[in-house]
Amino acid sequence: MELNLRAVSLLERGGTAMVEYRKHPRHRTLKGGKIIYNRRLTVIDCIIRNMSEGGACLEVATQFLPEEFELSIPIDCVKYHCRVAWRTPSRVGIAFEDAGTGRAA
Repeated sequence: MELNLRAVSLLERGGTAMVEYRKHPRHRTLKGGKIIYNRRLTVIDCIIRNMSEGGACLEVATQFLPEEFELSIPIDCVKYHCRVAWRTPSRVGIAFEDAGTGRAA
């Protein structure tokens, strides 16, 4: 099991730490993305706040997204088929259905 240094640092200062259950560590990012669904007729802009090999956290302006969609990341020239893992009013956590195999856009 990988040691979570941020959690250790918080505990040393008397704070509390959350247990990390993700399979892959997430890395902060600030990339523009496009959520594509409805037979490619609907496109919604989003901001990718963090990513891992298996998923990402997206900042979105709407709560009305389907359970599965395609995420395009133009700057990286990749697309992923995704499913929603969790939601808040302004963010959505996604899992890549084709993890590690982002197709060229």
